[in-house]
Amino acid sequence: QVQVVESGGGWAQPGGSLRLSCAASGSTFSMYVMGWYRQAPGKERESVAEISIGGNTKYADSVKGRFTISRDNANDTVYLQMNSLKPEDTAVYYCNAYEFGREILQYWGQGTQVTVSS
Repeated sequence: QVQVVESGGGWAQPGGSLRLSCAASGSTFSMYVMGWYRQAPGKERESVAEISIGGNTKYADSVKGRFTISRDNANDTVYLQMNSLKPEDTAVYYCNAYEFGREILQYWGQGTQVTVSS
């Protein structure tokens, strides 16, 4: 199994940028599909972005063109570059992982808070 730990959250002004990192350990990172989810107060957790083991990416419509997910297999890390931040991006962001072909087993980080306000 894999363990994932997020970092890089914090506060940003509208229009600003933040980069989240998710460090993985305990298994073969390159075999894991990695994703970012977020949960705002009073709302359900939602998928933000996902990157496959081959580097293909998917994004929620609300973040397309503003967020970029990437992975560094040499350093077992996945990133979420967030630009043009909006107040509605405020949420706890969670790193997610599952081994390719074994989606039934999902692994989650503890979450990192992102706050966008003026």
